Amino acid sequence: MSDIHFDIGSLHGAYQAGLGVAEVIEAVHARLVAADDPGIFIHLSDKAALLAAAEALGSFDPVAKPLWGIPFAVKDNIDVAGMPTTAACAEYTYWPEKDAAVVARLKAAGALVVGKTNLDQFATGLVGVRTPWPIPRNAIDEALVPGGSSSGSAVATARGILSFALGTDTAGSGRIPAGLNNIVGLKPTVGALSAAGVVPACRTLDCVSVFALTVDDAYRVFSVAAARDAADPYSRDLAVQPLATRPPALTVGVPAKSDLKFFGDMAMQAGFETSLAMLSRLGCRLVEIPFGDFYATANLLYEGAWVAERYAAIRDFMEANEAALHPVTRKIIGGARKLSAADAFRGLYALQAYKAKLAPVIASVDLFCVPTAPTHYTTAAVLADPVETNSRLGTYTNFVNLLDMCGIAVPTGRRGDGLPMSVTLLAPAGRDALTAMLARDLHAASGLPLGGTGWPQPGPQPTAQPADDGMIDLVVVGAHLSGMPLNGQLNQLGAHFLRATRTTAAYRLYALAGQSVPKPGLIRVADGGMRIDVEVWRLGPEAFGRFVAAIPAPLGIGTIELDDGTPAKGFLVETAGLDGASDISAFGGWRRFIARGKDTADQSEKRQNWPAGVAT
Repeated sequence: MSDIHFDIGSLHGAYQAGLGVAEVIEAVHARLVAADDPGIFIHLSDKAALLAAAEALGSFDPVAKPLWGIPFAVKDNIDVAGMPTTAACAEYTYWPEKDAAVVARLKAAGALVVGKTNLDQFATGLVGVRTPWPIPRNAIDEALVPGGSSSGSAVATARGILSFALGTDTAGSGRIPAGLNNIVGLKPTVGALSAAGVVPACRTLDCVSVFALTVDDAYRVFSVAAARDAADPYSRDLAVQPLATRPPALTVGVPAKSDLKFFGDMAMQAGFETSLAMLSRLGCRLVEIPFGDFYATANLLYEGAWVAERYAAIRDFMEANEAALHPVTRKIIGGARKLSAADAFRGLYALQAYKAKLAPVIASVDLFCVPTAPTHYTTAAVLADPVETNSRLGTYTNFVNLLDMCGIAVPTGRRGDGLPMSVTLLAPAGRDALTAMLARDLHAASGLPLGGTGWPQPGPQPTAQPADDGMIDLVVVGAHLSGMPLNGQLNQLGAHFLRATRTTAAYRLYALAGQSVPKPGLIRVADGGMRIDVEVWRLGPEAFGRFVAAIPAPLGIGTIELDDGTPAKGFLVETAGLDGASDISAFGGWRRFIARGKDTADQSEKRQNWPAGVAT
């Protein structure tokens, strides 16, 4: 049983080859025994009940049930019918009559709940040690904290006890434990997954998160679980894009070197620099962004409004059972008693000001890359200084939900001292697919084994095919290409990249004259045509209409023939628009033309700076 790999693709392949679900359930329990860690689970499913649920699935059918026979765990602040919910506080325990909405969706897709996992009490903390149960042991180095608040979920996943686990994330609880345990932590757009049936920490910021061994697995679970839910007033109707090929050119914002914080951890700093070099090799353009306002936003989370919100979530229980709270949890949440409504509004006003100030900064890049954590801490260090160490771990996580961003933590390698290195990719709300696409390539480039299992990463998963969903394919050839100046217009309309391809050999490409933003014009010709590089993006009909209405002359939309034999709507230029234009068809595409121009300018600048007498 030890040779059964629990990433979803491998497990489904084993099921297809005849593996029985009962064998997987036995493997789950055998691995739990082997882990010998009483801190991972607070409650375990009855094995007989789990076998009965598996039997009820019927024959293997991953189409009707995309998570058929996949074992998973649930953080113990999320309801599972028939199991207690404790939020890591025994006196708080209640027995829910129904599953949390997200758990119900995963069960309906064929997933099997193994049990409820340990956490920082009431999801207050990033360390994983604020629990009256034993502290879960980090899957990579037992001296390190497991990370919180979703500690048990991350450790169970990293040890290969199950395929994935649910956590929650308000301040980083779905990312920090992933980074510390060499796994993937997907923190979706707030509201994409229903929070109905989740014990709240900060209801305005809470989201259910997903821990998995691979990006493909995390995104598959997210895709199944995401849905608008009338039972959750903070739920949002967000279209889940397929996990397809990422755009070939992405602009990635990174904290300015002068703003980076590692608190003296040179190994983490070096690991982050190595991770950025990996992004560059993947074709990303890195842009340094001043990060002072992001840090200032992060500081708001444990001031005023949001501390009061944590208190509001458990006020009645806390007033009647204060002694039941973990001492650190009690101190943090109890601090809200000194706050007034005026303090809360002051925090809300400050956040709104930062949102307005940072909006153009966030929009200036496709996504961001930050260290998942600025440093690693041992359990002993955290217990000796529980507040400051926890605060430092949230350096790159606390601002994310406040600014309505999505993110995914992904392993990128080992630091020089052998400890795990992880970065988090962040983007505006609704762009979960984009962060996952790049994270998948980054994880593959790392070559790391999965979690603490030693299992190799599975091979590339099939690229998702576009659904027949009424979306319209749009061919772009110039300034709207990924990484180009006008690509943001597509992003703002909710467009997503489909593929890079070429036209048939029936077109010429021109650099148009008199354009405020340099643009090419593509035109079909009867003779002497060439294949031209293009990208295909997808938009909804309403967004497509708005986009077309804004296109200035001499450009327009027509039908373009692609070299795979398919037609699609795309940019063409009127003949009259070619006055003064330069034929650049020989470059084969606008990106190559721009790159050649940049190379020429760079060489010219270098020559101007050469010492006298150097041959040119």
